[in-house]
Amino acid sequence: MRILLIEDEKGIADFVLKGLQSERFAVDWANTAEKGLLWAKVNPYDAGIFDIRLSGGQDGLSILKEVRAKGKIFPVIILSVTSDAQTKIDALNLGADDYLTKPFSMAELTARIRALLRREKKITEQILIVGDLSLDTRTHVATRLGRPIVLNRKEFALLEYFMRNPGIVLTRNMILDHVWDMNADPFTNTVDVHIRFLREKIDDGREKKLLKTVHGYGYKLEE
Repeated sequence: MRILLIEDEKGIADFVLKGLQSERFAVDWANTAEKGLLWAKVNPYDAGIFDIRLSGGQDGLSILKEVRAKGKIFPVIILSVTSDAQTKIDALNLGADDYLTKPFSMAELTARIRALLRREKKITEQILIVGDLSLDTRTHVATRLGRPIVLNRKEFALLEYFMRNPGIVLTRNMILDHVWDMNADPFTNTVDVHIRFLREKIDDGREKKLLKTVHGYGYKLEE
């Protein structure tokens, strides 16, 4: 899952980045309103976190208004230092899906994101199952035939994306868009390399192969 964070305070951004990345989210951090608005318009995101007060000519609410005017419907959480009722009402009326007052705990922010993603049907189950392969998205534990599989952070995110789309052919660009952040180089073979490592862990030594290459298109996970 890929998230856009628009926050100009580095301390808060670092706190959120660390917390979300530990939960296997890919995060693009925009430290200016202009950069955040551009990325929101051109990139596919599963959710957004916008701070209201930003340096420069725009704030989080004006960005939200423009994003919604462009037809972008991904859920957005607004961050603010104020709990003023009218500000909350304005944010919700402009298209915000949730509103969180600073200071906040990472556990609460993560829970709110997952709740929004469940509502958007992007996250519906805690435990994903494809054949004899199981993935617990809360404990970050993967097993096949009950035997644990040790995955690094990126392998976990990659496997989760496949398991949320069983039987669907996922192209390299689709995988880059949802599992990697903007720092990924689309011209490298990073996707293929991670696919190879993941395949070694879930399929090697097993008669039934789950992760399959669809030549000329991409990859899919199915029984």
